[in-house]
Amino acid sequence: MPISQPRLIVPNPPQITSLEFKPPSAKIPSFPPIVVPPSNLQRPTGVKAEETDKIEPVIPKLDIPILDIQMPLPEPAVVVTAVTTAVVAVATTTVAQTFFEPIQKHVKKQLQKRVDAWKKKRKEKKEKVSLAS
Repeated sequence: MPISQPRLIVPNPPQITSLEFKPPSAKIPSFPPIVVPPSNLQRPTGVKAEETDKIEPVIPKLDIPILDIQMPLPEPAVVVTAVTTAVVAVATTTVAQTFFEPIQKHVKKQLQKRVDAWKKKRKEKKEKVSLAS
């Protein structure tokens, strides 16, 4: 009698399709080239320079005679901004102070009451300890 051996039945492997890999693409920015004139650039012979009226801005200055110093004055827009900021800050502080003063007095009064009560209890404890000894 022949020996029967078990046989292993292996199924066929599944078909795996190959993946298509597309490398990423990006738009590369391009800028127009900057043309830098050479350092030895001169105007051609026979060509005259164009005359332009260059008006230099006049910066107002404040003369301090004792120190012989000229201080440049700021522009009016800067002065207006600084003055407006200062006025708003002072007004806000003044108004806020009138609101917080009563609250501050009340808080101080409550704290003083608690400190006085603590001192009184401490004094009573010292007296009890001194009487007991």
